[in-house]
Amino acid sequence: MNSPHLLLPLRFPELGPSLGKLVSGTGRGRGTGYLPIDDVRYHLVNRIIRCAGEARRLAASGERDAALAALGRDAWLLAWEDAVTAVADRLVDEVESRLEAEGRSVRMPARLRREIALEPAERRAVGARLGSTGADLIAALDRVDATGAAVAGATGLERPALDAWQSALTHAARQLEAAWLRLEDAVDREMARWRAVGERVSRWRRPRWPVVLTAAVAVPLAVWVGLAIGGAVGVPAWLAPVLDLVGF
Repeated sequence: MNSPHLLLPLRFPELGPSLGKLVSGTGRGRGTGYLPIDDVRYHLVNRIIRCAGEARRLAASGERDAALAALGRDAWLLAWEDAVTAVADRLVDEVESRLEAEGRSVRMPARLRREIALEPAERRAVGARLGSTGADLIAALDRVDATGAAVAGATGLERPALDAWQSALTHAARQLEAAWLRLEDAVDREMARWRAVGERVSRWRRPRWPVVLTAAVAVPLAVWVGLAIGGAVGVPAWLAPVLDLVGF
């Protein structure tokens, strides 16, 4: 039984069940536009589990503040942001690779292929769109931060503070799962968007007007020269030396 004047021991809840599909997988399709990111999901889950394990170790050794920080707002947020960055970088690299391949397949000149490559602003926009899927997670992490501050010095008389903190952690885990599901949906939308760009690139054809223009000039000129050689039309003075040189 806890004395009302002693600090309540920090008991970290089991987060695995609350992480849900982050642990079990989401069963995403494997279609043409599929971008494999399961390894990022694995890394994100393992990182949170490691943080929880470190927090328990620190709490057991009496390092209360360090234990709270190990599974505090910043730890969750950094893990999430690193996951989003990894996904965004992979998506952009895949998009650029596909656009380059489509451009080469239709013999698009290198200059034009460079023009369809993603600019830095477009790269940042992709990252921002993917990152926005974690908006609700941020609010949940703010709650972890607030309840963690309250439980830091909680005694046996402040058991509700411990309950609120534990609830905030499990809620953060559920919101992390929800954020990941939204991230996967956002990835699919981005891939569909850029796939449409790739389809437009695949329909590119080299302009025909230079060939048409050349023919429009060369054919009449060749006919006229033939008539001139055959004597059907007069030969200009400037052309006579040329005809003499070639034996006409």
